Amino acid sequence: EIKAKIDSYPSSVSTVLFEIRQLIIDVALELKLSELSESLKWGEPSVSSKIGSTVRYDWKAKMPEYVCVYFNCKTTLVETFKEVYGEVFTYSTNRALIFEIGVPLPIEALKHCFAMSLRYKKLKHLELLGA
Repeated sequence: EIKAKIDSYPSSVSTVLFEIRQLIIDVALELKLSELSESLKWGEPSVSSKIGSTVRYDWKAKMPEYVCVYFNCKTTLVETFKEVYGEVFTYSTNRALIFEIGVPLPIEALKHCFAMSLRYKKLKHLELLGA
């Protein structure tokens, strides 16, 4: 169902969304996250892990030249990305990273953001323990 959703978009959009999806999966494999799940949440492709926060990504016809990667706005993830990466990304409040179609993704920075999100609950737990 995720592939069908992404395939329904213009090819320039689907190429970027499949790249984002693959980056998330690559990060999960590098982190050896065994319980990863993909689904459509609010009609958007999403990936979640038991020890993390869900990552959603999508394209909207009202912003046709951009794709977005969404993070839970009740976390500190996007605020942390702003502190660490500053102007590397374009942000939408505390909710999303915005990418212009046709502009190469900042791969390493984005992978780091995915790693933080996919391990968010575990990292917050360790932070609370003072580790």
